Amino acid sequence: MSDVFVFSGVFCQAESVVKRVLDETGSKLVSDADIIAEASELGGIAKDKVERALSGKTSIFNKFSHERERSVAWMRYALAKRLVEGDNLLVSGMVTQLLSQSIAHVLKVCLIDDMHKRIEEGCNSGLSEKDAQKAVQQGDETAIEWVRFLTDFDDPWDSKLYDMVVPVSKSGVEHAAALIVEQLGNSAVKTTEASKKAAEDFMLAAKVETELVSKGHNVRVNSKNGVVTLSINQKVLLVERLENELREIAEPIEGVEKVEFRFGKDFYEADIYRRMDFELPSKVLLVDDEREFVQTLSERLMLRDLGSAVVYDGESALDLVSEDEPEVMILDLKMPGIDGIEVLRRVKSERPGIEVVILTGHGSEQDRKTCMELGAFAYLNKPVDIDVLSDTLKAAYERVRQS
Repeated sequence: MSDVFVFSGVFCQAESVVKRVLDETGSKLVSDADIIAEASELGGIAKDKVERALSGKTSIFNKFSHERERSVAWMRYALAKRLVEGDNLLVSGMVTQLLSQSIAHVLKVCLIDDMHKRIEEGCNSGLSEKDAQKAVQQGDETAIEWVRFLTDFDDPWDSKLYDMVVPVSKSGVEHAAALIVEQLGNSAVKTTEASKKAAEDFMLAAKVETELVSKGHNVRVNSKNGVVTLSINQKVLLVERLENELREIAEPIEGVEKVEFRFGKDFYEADIYRRMDFELPSKVLLVDDEREFVQTLSERLMLRDLGSAVVYDGESALDLVSEDEPEVMILDLKMPGIDGIEVLRRVKSERPGIEVVILTGHGSEQDRKTCMELGAFAYLNKPVDIDVLSDTLKAAYERVRQS
């Protein structure tokens, strides 16, 4: 039987519709959690990091770490494996948007409702009207960001993304499920040799994508009949060298017969294409109230391919640590509000895996002793030689990687 992919908004009764379709078809349910778990195992990425890729909250370090792209690549590969190896699947959730190539035997369905009905459904589930409205808004914002990240669409409910869009409250849960089951019986979505080949092309593209992203490259991948197309949407200084490097990675992969390149609409934007070097720290947080100094320092680190972000006080640093995951922190001691020693104490207590390098111009020998006892990786004085600081960051990152 054909496969069905169901994407929905918050409080659109998707669970009820999916259950009825499962009962009618005997399909095997594949959820976001299933794909996240498999992607985590296949890619060797912590499950919570893979899950975060769906949340709509992109790390401020992502342009250096490509962590979200890596998670997405492995989720796409996990989804492709399910399609090729399984049959009669019902895939439900955010991961349905990962299907980047057309496969005839996959029926793509969107379940949606008007705002009033969704808020009413939220209230029926036990939420106040205000909380239900907030949940719907947050869910829609996440869906918009996710679809925009994966596609060229700004509207996650755009009918061009689906084979059918079903307003659940207007049709009713039972009728909505019946419509899906009816369409699954349509000859247009029957599994054929051609549609099986399309699924294999999707899997090959996903495999190539994981290989490229594991080598630090961030490009879009498509495949048809063994011809793999790599799309680059950033400015590239040495195009031929990049093409050769990408070709050397992609061509040896089993099933790849030819590699072609396409430069997309964003090719001439200001961003410079950089290969991600996973041997270097890409998530360095600089905490210092001397704005000009710390901004210059960040720029100098980035010239050495060390990805960094900047905050100017201890409270902002603690907020960021609670929401994001810097690997290494460069921390000043003397700051207004929460000082560096208290920041260090809290960070090592709550996130001991973060290595902290103290960089101060006003510290004492007692401060140095206190910081090292609290778990600082190193204690450096301003002004600091940039090469010494770079080497210290690399050593701290090596400890992070080994932990």
